[in-house]
Amino acid sequence: MKILFVCSKNRWRSPTAEKIFHGKHGYDVRSAGTEKGARIKVTQGHIGWADIIFVMEKKHLQRLKDTFSIMLSDKKVINLDIPDDYVFMDEELIDILKARVSDYLDV
Repeated sequence: MKILFVCSKNRWRSPTAEKIFHGKHGYDVRSAGTEKGARIKVTQGHIGWADIIFVMEKKHLQRLKDTFSIMLSDKKVINLDIPDDYVFMDEELIDILKARVSDYLDV
């Protein structure tokens, strides 16, 4: 299964999710950001590639819909509702990610 995690700048939350879930249960995981200054900016290629997309906040879902609405019509997109309060590999962030993603995937 191909999983995409999306946050704003692709610096803390989505790269943490990519690191902790990649390779588990055969998952292929990538991460990207929605903002202009993102480390890796989300593209049509990311959306087309992903089987499931997790966004960190409602605003990320809206930005994806604004830019990729047609491509998202057959995609499962889930808002994890995780605020931008954490740094890369923060233990609390890891615990929250595992708990919220476990509702949708085997982790």
